[in-house]
Amino acid sequence: MQMHEITYKDAVPIDGYGPGFFRVAGQVIEGPVLVTLTRAASWGGLQDAAALEALAGSVDVIFLGMGADIAHPPAALRKALEELGVGLEVMSSPAACRTYNVLASEGRRVAVAALPV
Repeated sequence: MQMHEITYKDAVPIDGYGPGFFRVAGQVIEGPVLVTLTRAASWGGLQDAAALEALAGSVDVIFLGMGADIAHPPAALRKALEELGVGLEVMSSPAACRTYNVLASEGRRVAVAALPV
């Protein structure tokens, strides 16, 4: 097996996470986070659908990290994003961060919205 170091050209990588925070491109963000290829910011959580809807046209899929475990997102959120043509993949926040990093390193049009563990 060959190992390759992941490089992120222009993408913003998620460096790590812990109880109540995420470290993105060396910056610590407390609470929920929204990360795209170009920026990272605090996010209002599941009630902040507008922030996710604003990504329509710039991302193909949003990885929704639900914290330490997988849970169902609000049906209205899923429906609104689907109507805008944005895919929503729900998983635990650790899995969402890892998946985002891999696809971001490939230059894919992805974002992650994650609740802290």
